[in-house]
Amino acid sequence: MKHLLAMALVVALCVSASLTASAEAKVKKYQVTGPIVELTDTKIIIQTKDDGNWEITRDATTKVTGDLKVGAKVTVEYRMTAIAVEVKAGKDDKEEKKPAGK
Repeated sequence: MKHLLAMALVVALCVSASLTASAEAKVKKYQVTGPIVELTDTKIIIQTKDDGNWEITRDATTKVTGDLKVGAKVTVEYRMTAIAVEVKAGKDDKEEKKPAGK
């Protein structure tokens, strides 16, 4: 019985990891190309032709191929991630909050 329970747990973990990987793979990827104008352990700032400078966060899990340094022309692949969302009251929401009879 313990062997069967252990096998079921392993299968559940594999399925969970597979679902997480496939959900992540469905998030759209973007890329930006240009020379690095500033570089730290936590960010890369890239000069673009149209939009000025782009600041992109990076961490220890960021895969780097080649010699990353200021002045190097790079292509950075990234995903957009929301860090905060604020919902603004719409016109209908404001009318509901008015006291009755006014």
